[in-house]
Amino acid sequence: MTDVKAELREQFLEAFGGADFPVENQMDLVPALPNGPGTKFEAGDVSLTAMELAAKLGSEQEFPYDTPEALVDDIMDGLEAKGMI
Repeated sequence: MTDVKAELREQFLEAFGGADFPVENQMDLVPALPNGPGTKFEAGDVSLTAMELAAKLGSEQEFPYDTPEALVDDIMDGLEAKGMI
């Protein structure tokens, strides 16, 4: 699972790194995503779209975020807390 986590983390950083930080809410991230809310993240047997992430992890995120790393840290923590990775 460690490889899956590392691969997902890399994909999240790449996708969200292009956002105009700081970001105030989830909608601020959409323009950075190559396929908008339908952008898919896949590693091992884990497959999630950006929209699924937003729906499942909204309560785990604490906007605003000043850096992509801080955002991705919370995404990863939320996925782990919900047993998704």
